[in-house]
Amino acid sequence: MTAKTFIDGEHGTTGLQIRERLASRNDIELLSLSHDERRCLEGRTRLLCEADIAILCLPDDAARESVELARAADTRMIDASTAHRTDENWVFGFAEIESGHDQKIAAAQYVSNPGCYSTGSIALINPLVKSGLMKPDQAITINAVSGYTGGGKGLISQMEDIANEDAISSAFFSYSLDLNHKHIPEIIARCGLSRRPILTPGVGRFAQGMLVQIPLFLSDLGSSACREIVHEVLQTHYAGQTVVEVIALEESDQIKRLDPEEMVGTDDMKLFVFGAKNGGEINLVASLDNLGKGASGAAVQNLNLMLGNSI
Repeated sequence: MTAKTFIDGEHGTTGLQIRERLASRNDIELLSLSHDERRCLEGRTRLLCEADIAILCLPDDAARESVELARAADTRMIDASTAHRTDENWVFGFAEIESGHDQKIAAAQYVSNPGCYSTGSIALINPLVKSGLMKPDQAITINAVSGYTGGGKGLISQMEDIANEDAISSAFFSYSLDLNHKHIPEIIARCGLSRRPILTPGVGRFAQGMLVQIPLFLSDLGSSACREIVHEVLQTHYAGQTVVEVIALEESDQIKRLDPEEMVGTDDMKLFVFGAKNGGEINLVASLDNLGKGASGAAVQNLNLMLGNSI
């Protein structure tokens, strides 16, 4: 039996990538609206109610509207927007956040897909807080760079179309300079933090890819903390996982440069613990595709779980 699946917002960057991933599958029947019909409320409502699972690739307000449009139909949903990421009535769609969480996603009515920056941040911070190695009020700075596709069609045009009157010519730019990025609330909520982290995001002149870096003083983690213990906490947390890989310290020590495009085309994520041997500082780094594990790939992983499959 095929699962009827509707991508509400399939013509956007995330939606198009999800559709590509699902197009050749014989266990899914894709319901679709044409580009001209995408704003037709009647058509959207019909497909939202007809679908077994709807994937929302929409702005926040439109995502909330879609949930209400399909409320009576009891359609299961995956929301790729920010709208429900801190809502306790929605299961957070990061299967590796804790043991058994994949089963919660599998049984869920509503799943909120994580943001790209928050996926890397939560992957690094959450295990340290859960283990007690990092205190919830730890001062945390998150430095990150993403490919420009994370900004959607508008930013893609600015970066690729020189005829665009708002074209961007720089190789890199920082943004969210007011330190109020929309992913911060979900990082706080899903890591159990009591102190707001500082997130400084940037965009590079490459389409896809992402690095999330969290530098730390080991002394802030306690007198007995060392690079090896931090690595062990991460390794233990992700033991047996197939999507999230904690890179061995010996391998990390051989790396001189880390390419933000390394994970492009994959739905996986690599975690590193960098730092000098016996040094007092470490740099935690997550490497992922911002449209893979950071968006569309994660949505498909969650869909697979909700259909009773493995990631």
